[in-house]
Amino acid sequence: MTLWELARYFLYLGAFGFGGPVALAGFMHRDLVEKRKSISEEEYNLSLALAQIMPGPLAAQLAIAIGYFEHGVPGATLVGLAFILPSFLMVVAISLAYLAYGGLWWMQALFYGIGAAVIGVIAIAAYKLGRSTNKRDPLLWGIFAVLAAVTVWAEAELAEFFILAGLLVLFARAWSGWRRALAAGLAGALAGLLIWLIENWFIHIEAGDSNILLQILLFFTKAGAFVFGSGLAIVPFLHQGVVQEFAWLNEQQFLDAVAVAMITPGPVVITVAFIGYLVAGLAGAIAAAVGIFLPVYLLTIIPAPWFGRNRDNPQLKAFVQGATAAATGAITGAVIVLGQRAIYDLPTALIALATLVVLVRAKIPEPILIILAGGVGLLVFVGLQ
Repeated sequence: MTLWELARYFLYLGAFGFGGPVALAGFMHRDLVEKRKSISEEEYNLSLALAQIMPGPLAAQLAIAIGYFEHGVPGATLVGLAFILPSFLMVVAISLAYLAYGGLWWMQALFYGIGAAVIGVIAIAAYKLGRSTNKRDPLLWGIFAVLAAVTVWAEAELAEFFILAGLLVLFARAWSGWRRALAAGLAGALAGLLIWLIENWFIHIEAGDSNILLQILLFFTKAGAFVFGSGLAIVPFLHQGVVQEFAWLNEQQFLDAVAVAMITPGPVVITVAFIGYLVAGLAGAIAAAVGIFLPVYLLTIIPAPWFGRNRDNPQLKAFVQGATAAATGAITGAVIVLGQRAIYDLPTALIALATLVVLVRAKIPEPILIILAGGVGLLVFVGLQ
């Protein structure tokens, strides 16, 4: 696949890819590996492992990693921009309407239906991703099950477990002696310690500047650089800073920001542009988007050359197998966590179930299903009010 063909695909995915990080990761695998056979299963798994181990939102990181492994830094740069730009422009347009009309009640109404339908979409995507990644390997399915359970229990994707899973498969499948095993274990322990420090200490460092645009840039840079897990993992951190610490938004506005994330295609963290726009207009939206995505870009292209050079190394292959199995398990666990939040009454349960049935039995594109679910949600929401 040429650079421009790859960029065109991610432009399409950024404009019509609904469902959040779980669905988007599944779409990339379905379209690029299964249907078009543009990239290999091995390259996809390498990209997914890199995206899960490093901090930042999953979907954007996975797209940038695929772009890098296919076409180097130009590929990573063009793919990243193509993937992010459509949803950024949509969010800016929604922000304009939101401020002009003093809040958009219909966003919550649309989210009522779309949120439930998204669970059906991502459940199918998670199933297909797990099946294609783990195949009939009992060790990988065991890691998958453990990580799914851990994610449901913690209600978060814990990056330390991806490293542990990678080391487990490395030791089981690519043992190279006690010296190298000890070195790998020590490196894993240091990486885990670094992740713990980032999650429990670095992330609480204050920006400490009165300039609003600089505050926005620093706050969202910290979010992009230090929050692990899929894009949805960032929501609690954003709530703490945006509502409680800086008081840029009130609770209702923040709920609307989360709704914007779910009713727009592309990476869910693009909702930071909505927050930035409400705080400081178009300049605030740009500062927030640059802050959240620049660390993602850098933390992908900096380690990617080492991953690329050593992709045939048996130890790295084994580690990637384990980390990828852990990633698919965490993604499946995230489906359950999100389902508990999006499905809370009979209408939402019926919408989710209908979406599952339609996706299994018919070949209706996901964007059409999301639009239909939004319409149904709007009607039901108004009726319930």
